[in-house]
Amino acid sequence: MEQKIDIICIGEVLIDFIGHEVNTSINRTKDFHRFLGGSPTNVAVNAVRLGLKPILVASCGQDGLGDYIIRKLKANSIPTNYVNQSKVLPTSVIFVSKSTTTPDFIPYRQADCELHDEQLPDETIANAKIFHTTCFALSKNPAREVILRKAKKAKELGLQLSIDINFSERIWENREEAKQVLKEYLSNNPLVKLSEDDCYRLFAEVKSEEFIFDYFHSLGAETICLTKGKNGVVVSNKTQGVFFQEALKIDEIKDTTGAGDAFWTGFLYAQLLSKSLEESVSIAQKLASIKLQNVGRLPENLNIIDLINS
Repeated sequence: MEQKIDIICIGEVLIDFIGHEVNTSINRTKDFHRFLGGSPTNVAVNAVRLGLKPILVASCGQDGLGDYIIRKLKANSIPTNYVNQSKVLPTSVIFVSKSTTTPDFIPYRQADCELHDEQLPDETIANAKIFHTTCFALSKNPAREVILRKAKKAKELGLQLSIDINFSERIWENREEAKQVLKEYLSNNPLVKLSEDDCYRLFAEVKSEEFIFDYFHSLGAETICLTKGKNGVVVSNKTQGVFFQEALKIDEIKDTTGAGDAFWTGFLYAQLLSKSLEESVSIAQKLASIKLQNVGRLPENLNIIDLINS
């Protein structure tokens, strides 16, 4: 029998090359530092820091950057037996500006979408509690079809599904196709995380909170978490209604890349502990605030669990 899994993170693993100069456009950035990246990857790494047992189902290249990914995953106690190293396609990379607001980025996508059914057997899904993916991961085949099939199986096996709707037209040019794929995934009633920026990009215009919540509820999601940066977080639940939580005050924001992933890891962690939605958002915000004050991954010299539960 396999060891119990808390979260299956399925989707993109890649290299983030993050600019060294703060609030400088990619055009003018001279130096980039290399980090393990990809939203599901960040969630998996963060989950380990919280004492959870995640797995990452992903694909990189059989190249130097792919070897770096495997090495970093092992260093972060992430099992690598669910990670495919493509012999044909190189590792995907994204160049990101270091920013105190929403960062600019340029994606170079290759191996990240090469997911295969055999990477995630049904018996592995049956051993897990949460099945998490992203809009990024659903944007290209074969990953899309694999994730949708595995999500359906996860729902049948009683897992709680989850999605970060990190939509960008740079990743997924066809908005209508994106909406149709999201409709299929959301029919499984996942926990939904999205930001105001994600919504603006998905609908190509500013939409009201009421529109956003009605839209995603109508597709099948009971719980929707809308993050608004320094303007806080709004959660809508079909039975509990809507509530707002102010953002935590942060003296100095060092890097916003991965803050949304830290937030959502905290939320899923709290949900696994059967916390209320309000408590889950509080824990999520604390984890995000720690990330915002650090460049790259969450720091190792802090007792993260004590900090977010204090």
